[in-house]
Amino acid sequence: MITFTQLVLASHNAGKLKELQAMLGESVQLRSIGEFSSVEPEETGLSFVENAILKARNAARISGLPALADDSGLAVDYLGGAPGIYSARYANGQGDAANNAKLLEVLKDVPAAMRAVPSAPVIEPSLPALARALPSALAQPGGSA
Repeated sequence: MITFTQLVLASHNAGKLKELQAMLGESVQLRSIGEFSSVEPEETGLSFVENAILKARNAARISGLPALADDSGLAVDYLGGAPGIYSARYANGQGDAANNAKLLEVLKDVPAAMRAVPSAPVIEPSLPALARALPSALAQPGGSA
């Protein structure tokens, strides 16, 4: 069993940090990736899972600590899953309000019953000690045993 006293959250979101720390209690000190770097990894994955893996591995590499990352977005059934992994950039990086406004505009003529917008959250752990023990092929997204 792997035990640790510190965990890095691959997020600059103070609300997420506070909420997760409350769940973990006092046995694990949760630290923000912001303590180690202000640079966000490029989200080049083709799914929420791949982007969460990229963020967790980046945080573990930078901090040297076990890391936890999440990725989520809106996957509208009527739009074939869009905006999906592009949710945060749906309105060209203009922020949540602009993203919401654009989505509502796109869906304005769609009946309410067809506007299902499930959230698709993904959480990914990354343990540096484990990653160092695995062959490099396994440490890459899409690697297999």
